[in-house]
Amino acid sequence: MVAPGLAAPRRLNLLQPQSDPFYSPPSGFEKLSPGTILRTRPVPDKLGILALFPQNVANAWQILYRTTNALGKAEATVTTIIEPHNPDPTKLLSYQVAEDSASQVCAPSYVLQTGSSVRGIVTKVEILLMDAALERGWYVNIPDYQGPMSSFTCGLQSGQATLDSIRAVLASSHVTSIQAGARVALWGYSGGALASGWAAELQPTYAPELKIVGAALGGTPSDLNATINAVNKGPFVGLVPAGILGLSQQYPELNEFVQSQLIPKKKAAFNKAASQCLAQDLLQFAFQDIFKYFSNPDILNDPIATKILNENKMGKYIPKIPLFMYHAIHDEVVPFAPAQALVKKYCAKGSNIEFVKDELSEHVILAVTGAADAILWLTDRMNGKPAKKGCSERTVLTSALDPGTLPVFGKLIFDDLADLLGKPIGPLSIA
Repeated sequence: MVAPGLAAPRRLNLLQPQSDPFYSPPSGFEKLSPGTILRTRPVPDKLGILALFPQNVANAWQILYRTTNALGKAEATVTTIIEPHNPDPTKLLSYQVAEDSASQVCAPSYVLQTGSSVRGIVTKVEILLMDAALERGWYVNIPDYQGPMSSFTCGLQSGQATLDSIRAVLASSHVTSIQAGARVALWGYSGGALASGWAAELQPTYAPELKIVGAALGGTPSDLNATINAVNKGPFVGLVPAGILGLSQQYPELNEFVQSQLIPKKKAAFNKAASQCLAQDLLQFAFQDIFKYFSNPDILNDPIATKILNENKMGKYIPKIPLFMYHAIHDEVVPFAPAQALVKKYCAKGSNIEFVKDELSEHVILAVTGAADAILWLTDRMNGKPAKKGCSERTVLTSALDPGTLPVFGKLIFDDLADLLGKPIGPLSIA
């Protein structure tokens, strides 16, 4: 137990994933079924907000599990499970963070710990949203869905690793006490929505046995090409080299092509994104024209790039679980039009979707202002309230002023401040 208000001492010998034997699967793991637990352990160091303020949770574990990459090959990755105080073992939220980087050192299993490096700032902040679930008694699952090759923007990899993490967690009752039949929901924003959305699309065919009650997706990057063109020459252009290298680490033919097209004197600078987290990428590449790193500025229209970008465009599969989607109309990072088109495609194929379109928020702001709506929707699904049938769309001035959101924001702010001071995270005991 951590004394209220005190930051945990930083553990100087916390191993990074690439150096930690826990992340290496045992011999013969390829023969096991996707979702099989390969190894478990308590989280080596305390989980913490911004890696400074320790989270006073009941327990936290890591599971190494077998999954499948985009090329159909077996691989192993890690997921983190957090147990709140006074937990409800019948409820599990799988929260996919916006890792948004091509380096394994940015994986949430490492970054969420207080002894980790200062990198991975977005993930370190997102734990405040996870706390909203923990305060309701839900267990929270946070998979390293990009896998051991840090395949940022790879949809198949992300979706399959997310689904397999849920399989593993539901089989972990001997460690976590989570019930095998627990209600499961998904939540993710931006890069986390990419993983959550792909998991929703793939679930009917890849993991049909999973009973997922719904998914909340915010700022969903359904079309990578659209996002690349939207952020180029702007403050978020650092997402592009990370995304290209993330895909390249999954697809050897793309890697060979990209490396052959980089201007020699710019190659080292571009490839730095393979060893950096999001904040470092944004600082390094801010306001640059990323296409000037290549001998052919039209690189994305090459058949090799086009083929792989199209393979990682959402909408090829149709989710059967209910969805709550929210997006900023004036999103400067993930354009609104592809998200609207995706909703229409899903709805035409029979999906059940509530789509909220926000007039005032931009991409980063909506991660906060849209959170209360997402929490309310997820709470209804977790409590067994059926989602609305069919599709509905509504435009709001700001999601922050939606009916019912102000009390949620009030509780979220109060709980987060108390959590920073060491309050036990979880619902009040009724005993």
